[in-house]
Amino acid sequence: MLTVPSSFRDQHLGGALVPLTPDFLCSDRVQALSYAQHTRQLISCGGDGGIVVWNMDVERQETPEWLDSDSCQKCDQPFFWNFKQMWDSKKIGLRQHHCRKCGKAVCGKCSSKRSSIPLMGFEFEVRVCDSCHEAITDEERAPTATFHDSKHNIVHVHFDPTRGWLLTSGTDKVIKLWDMTPVVS
Repeated sequence: MLTVPSSFRDQHLGGALVPLTPDFLCSDRVQALSYAQHTRQLISCGGDGGIVVWNMDVERQETPEWLDSDSCQKCDQPFFWNFKQMWDSKKIGLRQHHCRKCGKAVCGKCSSKRSSIPLMGFEFEVRVCDSCHEAITDEERAPTATFHDSKHNIVHVHFDPTRGWLLTSGTDKVIKLWDMTPVVS
């Protein structure tokens, strides 16, 4: 949990940051970035009040290219635009989805699971095919970022690495000073 230094709390320049649940975040775009070079962490702030601290030391994986197919690459059911296969098999076509782990074109039945894959940039749960869901390890699901709520819409940020303080200003014209040492260290 992040807190404001006690010397600043009395001047009403800030408050405590509250950990966020993933479904509350990402409702707005990133407004400000700051890089803590000494710890190799990226701090991103958004108009939704979210402050995210990203670990940049993590070896990330490239996301797969999405594969094209006229039918599910797992069960071979036709997708709704594949009229010939639908006619021949006397089946109604299905909606196409893509597994974020392997990139295969799959139907909803073959991709009923969701998982986070932080090493690929998916900190929140995304659609994956059932076989990839089984193969994803706990290490692959380990978060590479921490999420916090600043309780105001941030438009500018400045990080002081010597003190570990983060200065934010918001659309509400309020300036807050955060002690980031518990998170950026």
